[in-house]
Amino acid sequence: MFSFGSILLTGLLMGCAPPQEDAIREVLRIQQDAWNAGDIETFMQGYLNSDSLRFAGSSGEIRGWQSTLERYHRVYPDRAAMGTLTFDLREIRMLSDKHAMVFGAYALERENDQPTGLFTLILDYTEGGWRIVHDHTSADQIPDEVHENTE
Repeated sequence: MFSFGSILLTGLLMGCAPPQEDAIREVLRIQQDAWNAGDIETFMQGYLNSDSLRFAGSSGEIRGWQSTLERYHRVYPDRAAMGTLTFDLREIRMLSDKHAMVFGAYALERENDQPTGLFTLILDYTEGGWRIVHDHTSADQIPDEVHENTE
């Protein structure tokens, strides 16, 4: 026989996100906050620091954490270029207890434009927590200065 407490607890838990999803949301919240503080190095802590990291975007494919960091510095050389970032996490799908996929949208608010786009991330659970191992980001429209800074 079920007690009132177990029914109440079940009802409360059904409305809660699993702890893994909360931890993944926290990684992306920290990234968003770091970006908005102009701190690309802290933003990069959300990625696995490995040569196996893959970033795919409008400028092609990049392999490795260091190369990805260098790309961010090249494309976003100052606070004005970085703007204010907002993530819209539309789906977090647990692929296993140690692997997850995130689908979402981003928006940058800058003085002269407001770039937007979509992203799909694959995260692995590591000793350091959840880390992005694959990032495929596509821009809805690609500003000319991004093309100039990625060549």
